[in-house]
Amino acid sequence: MPVLLVHMTEELFRADAYLTECTATVTAIGPQGIVLDRTVFYPMGGGQAGDAGVLLACSGAANGQKIPIGDTRKGKDGEGRVTGDICHIPAAAADTATVPLAVGDTVTARIDWQRRHRLMRFHTTTHLLCHLVPQLVNGCSITADYARLDFNMTDPLDKEVLSAGIAQLVAAGHPVTLGSISDAELDANPALVKSMSVQPPRGSGSIRTVRIGQDALIDLQPCGGTHVANTAEIGAVIVTKIEKKSATTRRVVLGFAA
Repeated sequence: MPVLLVHMTEELFRADAYLTECTATVTAIGPQGIVLDRTVFYPMGGGQAGDAGVLLACSGAANGQKIPIGDTRKGKDGEGRVTGDICHIPAAAADTATVPLAVGDTVTARIDWQRRHRLMRFHTTTHLLCHLVPQLVNGCSITADYARLDFNMTDPLDKEVLSAGIAQLVAAGHPVTLGSISDAELDANPALVKSMSVQPPRGSGSIRTVRIGQDALIDLQPCGGTHVANTAEIGAVIVTKIEKKSATTRRVVLGFAA
């Protein structure tokens, strides 16, 4: 039976990836990082890197101080299971023992928007790649500097053809919209899941989906990451490299055009 995970941190980024900051309350400080009751920081997951930014203390002894955040991760219990907490990891400190915050303090959580927007552009482009290369994916990494997808296939791929295909889909200005489906609907449409290694979380009654295209469907799949609202916003993203990682794996690497 699937386990229902209760999110302790309200995930504001799920509904609106364009939120850059929010007011929040510190609910815990520990070895994994600083936990807030709500956040705009995306935690590493689904291949996408966690957000960076800053927490600005608005109350307590630390009032006015800034705590740079270098990474964001999902909290885990002693057995490695996800707890629902989102942990904001200080950039400078080796641990959180010296963080000038206390439980109950109010902070403004502000993401590094330029970095996040690059992640959103790359993540949306990986969905376009899934349209251009209709094969299952067995690996994914989305950073602020590059992104890659590993496709389960043996046929060769052409870098210039894929770059041209991406450019065409970007220029078309396809809308990117969020939706949801039930566990039963996903079970009835297993082809919606493009990843061989990562399955969407079940048990909550609703699975978040990302759709690209309105009149014509470009891509539709379960995804919890952050994306731009229209493919035109992606800009000049190209395929920089194609590698044969194994007999059955072709890696496509994305980068920003110079």
